[in-house]
Amino acid sequence: MSFKAIIFDLDGTLVNSLEDLADSMNIVLKKNGFPDHNYEAYRYFVGKGIRNLVTKALPEPNRTEELIDRCLALMISEYNKNCTNKTRPYNGIPELLKELVSRNIKVAVLSNKADEFTNKIVSTLFPDISFTAIIGFTEESLRKPNPANALLISQKSGLKADEIIFAGDSDIDMKTAFNAGMFPLGVLWGFRTADELKEAGAKALIKNPSEILALMPDITVLL
Repeated sequence: MSFKAIIFDLDGTLVNSLEDLADSMNIVLKKNGFPDHNYEAYRYFVGKGIRNLVTKALPEPNRTEELIDRCLALMISEYNKNCTNKTRPYNGIPELLKELVSRNIKVAVLSNKADEFTNKIVSTLFPDISFTAIIGFTEESLRKPNPANALLISQKSGLKADEIIFAGDSDIDMKTAFNAGMFPLGVLWGFRTADELKEAGAKALIKNPSEILALMPDITVLL
């Protein structure tokens, strides 16, 4: 199969955003008198959207809808101020994106991060890359692993789903790829483990961004 486009997850795939997310949520927790968490704990809070992160970070006995809503509003405010403080592309990602574009491989971003923050981070960190689409979370019904936005990117690209790689670091990304009929490519520099990615359906795993170039346009290294 010849692949002509790659859809990338954002957090844990293109950028390491963990510290900005953790710092912002820890501010919210401290303001409300709750214990904060270390960065490692936040690896398992991210991936399903900011509301899920807020819920997971709060002490379980305090997870009322009212408190979640209040802390969510605070988190959005804090993260808006902090979302590009420490967030940086993973090593090799800027070079990879430039090379893919130079080879006429279309690139796009699909994230469960709020659309506003997704676009802000991508435009700030990758200003010179022409993405086919940059799509973040807008409504619950479209959250990954729902394939709707992945298929929308397929349509915008003028490509069939099976001509597209979906690259991500979580089970959610692999399930999104499967649901969309795309090739699930797991990246191992992000927030989750190889076992989780394999169990979720990854057909190939890579340890660094440059390996994608070796697999294009044809992926022949399967699990």
